[in-house]
Amino acid sequence: MNLSLGFSPCPNDTFIFDAWVNGNVSDADRPAETHLADVETLNTWANESKLDVTKLSFPALFRNLDQYRLLRAGSALGLGVGPLLISREPIQANDPELMSKTVLLPGRMTTANLLFTYAFPEITQRYYRVFSDIEDAVLNGEADLGVIIHENRFTYAKRGLHLVKDLGAHWEEKTGCAIPLGCIAMKRSWGEEAAAAITTAIQLSLNEAQQKLPAISDYVIEHAQTMESSVMRQHIDLYVNEHTMTLTTSDLEAIETLFNIYKEIEGIHSTDRPSFF
Repeated sequence: MNLSLGFSPCPNDTFIFDAWVNGNVSDADRPAETHLADVETLNTWANESKLDVTKLSFPALFRNLDQYRLLRAGSALGLGVGPLLISREPIQANDPELMSKTVLLPGRMTTANLLFTYAFPEITQRYYRVFSDIEDAVLNGEADLGVIIHENRFTYAKRGLHLVKDLGAHWEEKTGCAIPLGCIAMKRSWGEEAAAAITTAIQLSLNEAQQKLPAISDYVIEHAQTMESSVMRQHIDLYVNEHTMTLTTSDLEAIETLFNIYKEIEGIHSTDRPSFF
């Protein structure tokens, strides 16, 4: 199948796609093109319909429902997996001074940005960085606060940073839903048959990776760069779960809840709804 695929170099994504992109899924053709990029880059590319199958933050999917549709495999959802608001100096989430602080976020179209807005709509001094740079930037005093995702949730405390608010826990308390972080989407133009084949390829690739645990493949290690192996395993354990193999009807309900909040925040009036291929 002559399609292009994009996902992030984070351990959860490379773990999921390793076997497929490296030709170790016997019942599935390898993608013709594979692109690894930061999720906000992938989000931006979706606005241009650049890739056929792509990892996206959910707000980027919502923005491009006319072009992309949700696949049932490969998503990151769950409880206790949300982004964290951290600070250089200790400060309480209800401190009035928080409203005047500067904050770094990992991209305008990320779920982290949406959940931050949901929790702190009054904080307006926002700036955007690649997620992996935010922890260092807060430590260096480039901003008062940062919203961290992925492996940084396992490292910030060791580096002397402080938790201000768990944005995922806030979401869970308010909605009672699992947190929809990221998904795998496919161009609508490919149709149902192709989408079913790609969903199966992702599931077979994930199953292949899970069979080899606790070993971590060279492909995951290569793209994780200097990340400690223990952090890689924590990352995979947290973000690859039962929701990753197959999204359910209740998962779609959580996604629709996030979509309704997205529409309210963005002032969008639309009858479109996210749906599975």
